[in-house]
Amino acid sequence: MGTFLSKIGISNVILGFFLFLSGLGFPEEVESLGINYGQVGNNLPPPHEVLNLLQSFKLTKARIYDTNPQVLTAFANSNIELIVTVDNQMLSTLMDPQQALQWVGTHIRPYFPATKITGIAVGNEILTGDDATLMTYLVPAMVSINAALVKLGLDQYIHVSTPNSLAVLEVSYPPSEGSFRSEISEIMPQFLQFLATTKAPFWINAYPYFAYKDDPNSVSLDYVLFNPNSGMIDPSTKLHYDNMLYAQVDAVIFAMAKMGYEGIEVMVSETGWPSKGDPDETGATAENAAIYNRNLLRRQLENEGTPLRPNKRLEIYVFALFNEDMKPGPTSERNYGLLQPDGTMAYNVGLSPLSSSSGSASISLTSNATQVKP
Repeated sequence: MGTFLSKIGISNVILGFFLFLSGLGFPEEVESLGINYGQVGNNLPPPHEVLNLLQSFKLTKARIYDTNPQVLTAFANSNIELIVTVDNQMLSTLMDPQQALQWVGTHIRPYFPATKITGIAVGNEILTGDDATLMTYLVPAMVSINAALVKLGLDQYIHVSTPNSLAVLEVSYPPSEGSFRSEISEIMPQFLQFLATTKAPFWINAYPYFAYKDDPNSVSLDYVLFNPNSGMIDPSTKLHYDNMLYAQVDAVIFAMAKMGYEGIEVMVSETGWPSKGDPDETGATAENAAIYNRNLLRRQLENEGTPLRPNKRLEIYVFALFNEDMKPGPTSERNYGLLQPDGTMAYNVGLSPLSSSSGSASISLTSNATQVKP
């Protein structure tokens, strides 16, 4: 079997991506776009081949869900900025400053700076989980890990945060009414103070897909897919929103402002669309996944900000690089990948490479990917 990048499917993906960039006249590297590199599969390519893939895509940011030494080693001396993750079950241990120092000394320090670790995600969606005790561990663990980074002289290079589900909000619509759940009213000020003090971003996992799936008769598919639509106007701010993702992000910003924290950056740590789902998972189709990710890429190439922060480009990490066959849950959970594990495209992203008479490449931006199919 040939190497991962030698596969025809991957070659076509890379060609299409290059043509998309060159055809639209944008810079080679997409600075505000990252990819989530999950590894819950038994048939995924090795990390060094994944690195080659990311570099071929001209992507410079990735997020992994652990501190896998194979990945950290493979990504050394590359241009990929990497966010790593602390497992939820480690938080009780890492509250202790000495344990946190040992953890950073073992899992981070040996690989830095050869591997460009830029962030540590302390757990995942802790504040919307069922474990109230675990929630109380979150900020102390973050404080201890950051203190360890300070002690080792790494805090100016690596920030500490935690990805939050959108369910952290009690109200998200309209954006100006954004507010956090009352159940976390005691923890949230401590968390936001930590982010403000360390200048770390608020990470949000935002999936407009779920809003559409739960209420397809009321939620506009064009609105959630970034397709042309009339959008909505926030009655308080008069800001116009033409897509749900930006509205969700601004709802978080308003929620923080209501607690006295207006300057914290919001970053989308996960967003994506499944290409396949169970019968009750309305909208989970390859066509919709192609539209969502293609339109998202267009926005990122334009370095857009949200209506509330139009001059601050929104950093987004797409979920995910691969379909992961060992993930539990509904069918959609195993089908968020842009690629199949064997390197072929999971779906057509709508890029059609064409050859001109001069021999130079161009791109057709009209394709079946612009057709909406629920």
